[in-house]
Amino acid sequence: MENLTREQAFAAMVAFLEDYYQRTQADDIGALLGSLQLLSDGKPADPALWEDWLLSIHKISLEETFRSL
Repeated sequence: MENLTREQAFAAMVAFLEDYYQRTQADDIGALLGSLQLLSDGKPADPALWEDWLLSIHKISLEETFRSL
């Protein structure tokens, strides 16, 4: 599996959620997608979500590190 940048992984997550939304029309996913849309600066409309995303990446990285010990 190839390594993705934080931005590429974020875009992949958004694409996954967009596909899911197209199939389900779930209101909560639609609202989340609205907050995840990127602005001209390349960050999500809700800046707190970018920080949450970075924390999630950090969490997964730590878990993988501990698993490899």
